[in-house]
Amino acid sequence: MFSNLANLIRYRGLIQSLVARELKARYRGSALGFLWSFINPLLLLSIYSFVFAVVIPGLHTKDIEPYALFMFCGILPWTWFSSSLLESSSSLIAGGNLIKKVLFPAEILPITSVLANMVHFFLGLPILIAFLIYFRRWPDPLDLVWFPVVVFVQFVFSTALALIFSALMVHFRDLRDILSNVLTLWFFSTPIIYSMREAPGLGKRVLDLNPMTHLIVSYQEILFFPGAIGHWKWLLAIGAASILLFLAGYWVFDRLRDSFAESV
Repeated sequence: MFSNLANLIRYRGLIQSLVARELKARYRGSALGFLWSFINPLLLLSIYSFVFAVVIPGLHTKDIEPYALFMFCGILPWTWFSSSLLESSSSLIAGGNLIKKVLFPAEILPITSVLANMVHFFLGLPILIAFLIYFRRWPDPLDLVWFPVVVFVQFVFSTALALIFSALMVHFRDLRDILSNVLTLWFFSTPIIYSMREAPGLGKRVLDLNPMTHLIVSYQEILFFPGAIGHWKWLLAIGAASILLFLAGYWVFDRLRDSFAESV
């Protein structure tokens, strides 16, 4: 397992090529192309602003105003996470012609899905930054030091789950439908449309069991609540757990590797 894991560094050029191919394929045939990477987050933020400022105002506390911006700080990383899992879960089936080749490293396919969605996450950040400036929500420079740490932890956590789900999906095709419903429940169990501070005692203890809670709250503390980084211990704990989960996920993937070519 560890020899295969070490070989991933050798395939970085191939990973870059596959990520670029996936990004180009996503907008192939569209008139605006990669501009949609900026337009989609902008439209999303505009929709939230309209709904929660005009249609159903007053459903949140004043400390998370502007509410649409607060939501966007969580929606953007959540979209990266959920899209990565859904796309990577079927990546081996979609790339069946590649993994049937003897020397092709199959684990590259789910990793590519996570990286491609991470690029979209980064492309959405300028929109978020522009609105943070517009609403005068200045992030603390010291807090921003933690931003690459949160991104790295989310990448490791997402990749670990992507390896597990992609390997299992080859043998259990119903998993994608189950996963989409689990992600819906997971979304509402993560403080994205509400603040962690609003959760009651029991609810807070339940939310603490959710790894994405601590990632999303970390993003919110860095970007929306300047000088409020209080989740760094949770973040480091989730980071350590994510590394262990990645090793476990890669072990599962490696154990099932020989069955992929016959099952896709």
